[in-house]
Amino acid sequence: MTETALRTRPLPPEAHTGRPWRIHEIAPDFRLEDVWALPTPGGPDDLSRLVEQLAAGGDERDFPLPYRILLAIRWRLGDLFGLDDESTGVGDRVASLRDRLPDDLRGTTGPGFEKVPFEPVYLTEDEYVAEVANSTVHALLHLGWVEDASVRGGHRAQMAVLVKPNGWFGEAYMAFIKPFRHLVVYPALLRTIGRQWARQVSA
Repeated sequence: MTETALRTRPLPPEAHTGRPWRIHEIAPDFRLEDVWALPTPGGPDDLSRLVEQLAAGGDERDFPLPYRILLAIRWRLGDLFGLDDESTGVGDRVASLRDRLPDDLRGTTGPGFEKVPFEPVYLTEDEYVAEVANSTVHALLHLGWVEDASVRGGHRAQMAVLVKPNGWFGEAYMAFIKPFRHLVVYPALLRTIGRQWARQVSA
């Protein structure tokens, strides 16, 4: 697989489920929703560098206009219908995944996100997990750092999204937004991450 193909191509579920990630034992009740390769070629120890980049968020103008419009609509709807009220979040409606961590992962949260409401759960040499919850879903962002001989440095990241929908409304919501995620959100997000990563590596 070329680095160009990594920018737009989702991965099969086995790319996540077939690896011995710690998340499998910690969150077996979450459903795998998506797996995507990230255009972030690097060395074996670069995951923490990528996590810091994603957590910082970068300049919103780096993201394509359709992506920004969709996110603005989502946050507006959240305000109108109370989807993101504090009472529906982590620690209120749902317990944090941090409560499940084994002793060796406690205190390894890594950086939190500055511009989106994800909260860090744990960071290892090859995994990073953050979580978010609202009235529709409890979702996990999983970043895995994997070997890939086709890219510079021999390694790259892949992103998995795991979810636990909140009843029938959550299931309906996830089904409704799926086309937007696959056609607009993820391709735009991955291209932007790739550009930011390339600038950071060349700096």
